Amino acid sequence: MDNFRHLIDIPRIWDRLEEVESRLMEVSTSHDSFMTEISQHLLKAGGKRLRPLLALLAAGLGPAEDRRAVEAAAAVELIHVGSLYHDDVIDESDTRRGGPSVNANWSNTLAVLAGDFLISRASELASTYLDMESVRMLAKTYTELTEGQTLEFRLTGRLDHQIATYQRVIDLKTASLIRTSVYIGARAGDAPTPVVDTLTLWAFELGRVFQIADDALDLVATTDLLGKPAGADIREGTFTLPVLLAVRGANGPRVVELLGHPPPYREDAVEEVISTVVKGGYVDQALSIALSHAQVASRALAELPSSHTTAVLETLGGFLIERVKAARHAL
Repeated sequence: MDNFRHLIDIPRIWDRLEEVESRLMEVSTSHDSFMTEISQHLLKAGGKRLRPLLALLAAGLGPAEDRRAVEAAAAVELIHVGSLYHDDVIDESDTRRGGPSVNANWSNTLAVLAGDFLISRASELASTYLDMESVRMLAKTYTELTEGQTLEFRLTGRLDHQIATYQRVIDLKTASLIRTSVYIGARAGDAPTPVVDTLTLWAFELGRVFQIADDALDLVATTDLLGKPAGADIREGTFTLPVLLAVRGANGPRVVELLGHPPPYREDAVEEVISTVVKGGYVDQALSIALSHAQVASRALAELPSSHTTAVLETLGGFLIERVKAARHAL
């Protein structure tokens, strides 16, 4: 959470985030101590807590100050972490947040069950404390996360899909939950409907920026920055926007020759593709698309009445844009 502390100068938000942390521990506790240990493994590892922070900030644009904002923030983080448990099983990941993943530490079966447990706890929170539209949105979002993961899995090792299909994956897997964090947070704060709608649009576009920037950084950033070597997505057979753009460029046939089969790929092939994508300007093209989404988000936020909270939201948007610029500087 310290990643954002310098950007959010609202002490009340950090006080409430501490309440969220306590709530996460409470609701992830099972009658079975073994289930508790597994379910809290990743929660205790920390993380940016971007989604709970967005929910709390959005709640601040409404007049209500009861516990609903904390419950909303906890619910979105439980869904996020539960989905990560499932992702790690699907991706056969050994690490997460600087430590062993649940599937590596225990087993795939237990990781799936723990993910299910956390997501069901999120549903309990929502149905107990939030309004029906928020419950509906959370349910819809988990459907979208599942559809996005399924679509991405079907595309593993394939270069023949359209840019629009990649966009669909990131909308479902990333932008949807960031959108929902803001939506249910704003409703928990009793924000007016026009404010909720505008914030939702802002958050959805910001989610797109977040993922495209991450995908670009995967190709150009150092291990120190990412905690993994550049090109990890390619090694898994996940082809993101810069690679898909390269396939449509002058060196497309060579990229297809190197990657046109299911993984694993030779290390020299991965390195050649990264070089081709970077030198061909395709990472830069992807980042330009990210910036266009950032501009849509910024225009949406400008429609809201000016306040300290909206200024902080604008700063958060600027932080993600700086990630884009950082990726550009790494080229």
